[in-house]
Amino acid sequence: MEDRLYFRQLLSGRDFAAGDPLAGQMVNFVYLIGDRRTGEAVVVDPAYQVAEIVEVAGADGMRLVGAMATHHHPDHVGGSMMGHGIQGVGELLAVQPVPVHVHRHEAEWVSRVTGVSASDLVTHDSGDRVTVGEVDIELLHTPGHTPGSQCFLVAGMLVAGDTLFVEGCGRTDLPGSDPEAMFESVRRLAGLPDETVLFPGHRYSVPSAATLGAVKEMNPVMRPQTMQEWLALFGR
Repeated sequence: MEDRLYFRQLLSGRDFAAGDPLAGQMVNFVYLIGDRRTGEAVVVDPAYQVAEIVEVAGADGMRLVGAMATHHHPDHVGGSMMGHGIQGVGELLAVQPVPVHVHRHEAEWVSRVTGVSASDLVTHDSGDRVTVGEVDIELLHTPGHTPGSQCFLVAGMLVAGDTLFVEGCGRTDLPGSDPEAMFESVRRLAGLPDETVLFPGHRYSVPSAATLGAVKEMNPVMRPQTMQEWLALFGR
């Protein structure tokens, strides 16, 4: 399967949307995951210059057959943020009509933020799998940053969105956030094998990815073992 797996990590403001100041400031990661033999791929968290992301996949001989959203924030799926309009799944569907895979608790938020119809969304529960060619992607519900945040596990790699970064985790002081749920989600991810490679939703650290074993050593949010310790970490 290793020779079939197609996996690319793209950094906003560098690998695409190079002329967009907001894309450069937000340093979002977008991921392309697919099957090289069938030429099919999905895009994780398409935002900013969506046409350029489609072009990157096409230049690699891949055709997008789906999109996957880690959560509903505009820098991950498009919409309005800080007075800026951001391209996202709406613009993707206009040029490449594909199903958009979301957690069921996130579907209403994604529709509200992006304007896409509920019929464009495929809702999932934790443990569901999306298959691209013969590449299986497991969906893990990891609420905390948002109610329906989810991570994607494929071939020993964890695409974590804003649930977990190499250093730190997603904010829990935003509408829909829940610090206690975030603790449970972080602990769930900590239970994955140490050799699992974490690929975060933003480049908020020098390394763009790291094994969970390394993340446990360098990331302070991985250290609390109880809810009390977790809340104390955030001054609660």
